[in-house]
Formats: sequence, C-alpha cells, structure tokens
Amino acid sequence: MEKSDTEVVCHLESSGILRICINRPTLHNAFNDHVIGLLIAAFDTAASDEQVRVVILQSEGKNFSAGADLNWMKSMAQLNLEENRQDAAELARLMHVIYSCPKPVIARVQGASFGGALGLIACSDIAIATNNARFCLSEVKIGLVPAVISPYVSKAIGARAAQRYFITAEQFNADKALQLGLLHEVVNGESLDETVNTIAETLVANGPQAVAAAKTLAHYVSDNAINDKTIAYTTDLIAKIRVSSEGQEGLSAFLEKRKANWNKG
Repeated sequence: MEKSDTEVVCHLESSGILRICINRPTLHNAFNDHVIGLLIAAFDTAASDEQVRVVILQSEGKNFSAGADLNWMKSMAQLNLEENRQDAAELARLMHVIYSCPKPVIARVQGASFGGALGLIACSDIAIATNNARFCLSEVKIGLVPAVISPYVSKAIGARAAQRYFITAEQFNADKALQLGLLHEVVNGESLDETVNTIAETLVANGPQAVAAAKTLAHYVSDNAINDKTIAYTTDLIAKIRVSSEGQEGLSAFLEKRKANWNKG
C-alpha cells in the first residue's frame, strides 16, 4: 500500500507497519475536508488490507496538528445548517474509522495539538508524545464546541476532566495529558521514533486476529456493565478464539516453545 496525495502520504513497510502521515507542515498540519477524505480512505484501506498489521498516525514538521484549517473554517460560515451537518458528519466518520479500525493505531505526537487533533489522538489505541508537546481543546475560544470529538476525548480523559477543558480551552502540557489519560507515554524528542517503532514491532509479533478481537473487547467492556450479557459475550469470545486457527497455532507455538506462524492456516 503506497499512496501519496502530497497532503496525506501512506507508506507500508515490509513488516506490516503502515505509516499514515499528514503532510501540511507549513499549515501546522491543519486538516480540511480534502485531508479528512484522504484519511478516511487510508484507514478504510488499512482495515481491509491483510498486509497491514499496525497503523502509525503521524505528521510532518514541528507540530502534530493545529486542528481545523482556517480557510476550511471560513467556508463553514457560508454553509447552511444541512450543509454543516454533512460537513461535520465527514469528520465524525473519520473519528469512527480510526476508533473502530481492526488494526491497532498508534498516534505519534509532537509539538502542538489543538482542537480536532485531540480527537485523532483520543481515537487511537496508543498515543506517544514528546515532552514538549502541548494540547488545547480550543473550540470555545472561537465560539464553537468540540462536539464531534467529544465522545472519544471524554472517554480518554474522563468526564470530569472533559468538563473543565471543554469549557476553559486551557492549554496543557504533555505531563498533564499523560496524567489525564490522553497519552500513554511521554518521551524526549530524540526517543519518539524509537519508542513508537518498538511498540509497533511488539504489536506485529502478536496474533493479528487476537489483536483485533482484543481491541473490540476493550471497547465493549468499557461501554457495558458487568452483567449476564457481558459475561456471555466474554466467555463466547474466548471460546471462539481458542478453537480458531490462529488460537490453535498460538497455543501450539507456546507449548512447543517456538515462534508462532500467524500466516499458518
């Protein structure tokens, strides 16, 4: 999978690691409807491509993303209510395809992340940032709200923290983002790629079907109470995984003390 539209560049490595890169550094990697469409297409393709094992969402330059592009925001002011609904629906679709992608998604974060960029981070499974990264849910500063990204950001940082940062638009640093749960790890700039690559390689070594199922499992149990339905879901899931070809290969490899061949069967 090699795709390049200049503004979104995709590169699939032989290991199965796909890098999806927002390439608008002179605009601080702000996104518009065109970039959103390219990202949706890239994640849709990644979801169905068996060669893709892990996705790294990254950007070129000093900043991860400034959120919505200024010219795009200007155009929104000229749209009527229904047109604005359709426009927002595309951003909502992007967030959902990242969140629900069967391949694990790592957000590689540097510099500034403002507005909708926090949605990209919150939708990712793992988020790693540099220690000089800074964040802001900036929408209310210009009379808007972080509506489309709110379910994902609130789930990542918790309802109480979301209540504060949605309405204050305060900036916060990488350490605070780590404390809130938006990030999983903070590293110095020189270690960012090494850290991200190590995690990606760890994911590639795991069973791909198991990783996809585990991602869905994490979403399910966080959204549902511990009840008979959840218990039935989890017991049925592990039973199916155990008898699957991948589960059988993984168990055999473990017992035989060898490396699993995930392409087997």
